[in-house]
Amino acid sequence: MKNQVFKAALTTHGRKTGAEHTVLLRAVSYHDRIYFSRRNLESDWLKNALANHTVRVDFDNTIHNGIASLVSDKSLAKKISELKYPGEQRSQEVRVVLQVILE
Repeated sequence: MKNQVFKAALTTHGRKTGAEHTVLLRAVSYHDRIYFSRRNLESDWLKNALANHTVRVDFDNTIHNGIASLVSDKSLAKKISELKYPGEQRSQEVRVVLQVILE
């Protein structure tokens, strides 16, 4: 998949209930991985993905299973923000970035 920004449905498992939760988010594909980001850790989908790393990403009418992890590389996180928000002020914000490696 080429570097691009698109809408994707991210399905996580609740960290307390184990129930599936799906949210529609702006995603970035970069180097054969999918990235989602937030300004902070205060989002249920992000907390769920960090508690249970097995996730599902639905885009282009295809469901993909994947393994999620937090990006610790600050330069990679910055690159994802620049790709996600080209030409916008928020492209320069420090963001929490979740990486999904598709299986």
